[in-house]
Amino acid sequence: MSNLIQNAGNRPGNDPIFALNAEAQRRAAAGESIVNATLGALMEDDGKLAVLPSVVDALARVPERKGAAYAPIAGDPTFLRAVIADVFGDGPLAAQTVAAATPGGTGALYQAITNFLEFGQSLLTTSFYWGPYHTLATHAGRGIETFPMFARDGGFHVDAFAQGLERQLARQGRSLVFLNTPCHNPTGYSLDEREWDATAGIVQRAGEKAPVTVLVDMAYARFANPGSVDWTRHVARMMTSATVLVAWSGSKSFAQYGARIGAVLATHADAGERTRLANAFTYGCRGTWSNCNALGQAAIAELLQTPSLRVCVDGERERLIRLLGERVAAFNLEAAKAGLRYPRYEGGFFVAVFADDPEATAARMRDDGVFVVPIGEKGAGAVRVALCSTPVRDVPRVVAALSRALRQG
Repeated sequence: MSNLIQNAGNRPGNDPIFALNAEAQRRAAAGESIVNATLGALMEDDGKLAVLPSVVDALARVPERKGAAYAPIAGDPTFLRAVIADVFGDGPLAAQTVAAATPGGTGALYQAITNFLEFGQSLLTTSFYWGPYHTLATHAGRGIETFPMFARDGGFHVDAFAQGLERQLARQGRSLVFLNTPCHNPTGYSLDEREWDATAGIVQRAGEKAPVTVLVDMAYARFANPGSVDWTRHVARMMTSATVLVAWSGSKSFAQYGARIGAVLATHADAGERTRLANAFTYGCRGTWSNCNALGQAAIAELLQTPSLRVCVDGERERLIRLLGERVAAFNLEAAKAGLRYPRYEGGFFVAVFADDPEATAARMRDDGVFVVPIGEKGAGAVRVALCSTPVRDVPRVVAALSRALRQG
């Protein structure tokens, strides 16, 4: 007999993505020819993890006692100011924003769920979403609801969002919306100017009726197409009636996945509410992870705030963006020839190809030695391809395996 509570006793032992990654690594170690397009970490074409030398140097420069000491519960103030400036610059929005350090962007998501939803309530997000959204919500005693992400024309389903938000507000009296853009995980989609304008209007109108909070999960924003829309220009409009949160991730932006450096930002026009937000985040930090990586915060703050170092790290990241862009171009070329169906894809770590039976499609691809992640439900699903970890030379093989698996279905 187990002493675990019922919910804990029924939980899976590993994240599905990490489980697939482990299987791919085992088969590769046994001598099979494997393409592992599962894990969201940017790899060089030689299969080694991509790192930014300037970040490694910055970590080494942090005084040993500063790096070993406890960071403040809410995060190092210098780091927090640097992150706010990284997102909003030095304009009015920055002055109306508070922040707290989190263990990666995931910690920011958890802060949002636990501070803006009551027990038993649900967050609202797109029908295709990063699987841990569900894990975080259910672990915290909340739920998750979705609306169809794509309209018939292939664009963001603005009307479905409006209807989903209205239904949720009518039922639970408040709403927390997760919008993962630009470079949505798992589809690679980025909202364009028209879609952002419509979305901001929907949020503004809904927030006039009930408490609405919108979290922009910008984990992959630094790898977006250079021409991607500046979503921050729509924040002021949403702020007139809603709270706007940002999940900021140093894991992706600075290729430091293991350092677990992130932040949650909250933008609000009222100074008193900003104080309440900051207090809630600090309390949430202490009640979960207590405080975050002091070494990483010090290094990232230096890189963000020192102009010469920022130019250097931006240049190193630009090389990785070009590397990823080559894979995107190769995928788009091969996928077009194969007639694959997938959302608009211009950049980011992932692309999702629509599949009626994603589990079966992914299983058939594994038989070909190609590992991808099934997402969504049968009849309305897809498979996620992590181009971030797929060398250009392997893209044709991935597309060929996808095409075969879909035909067999």
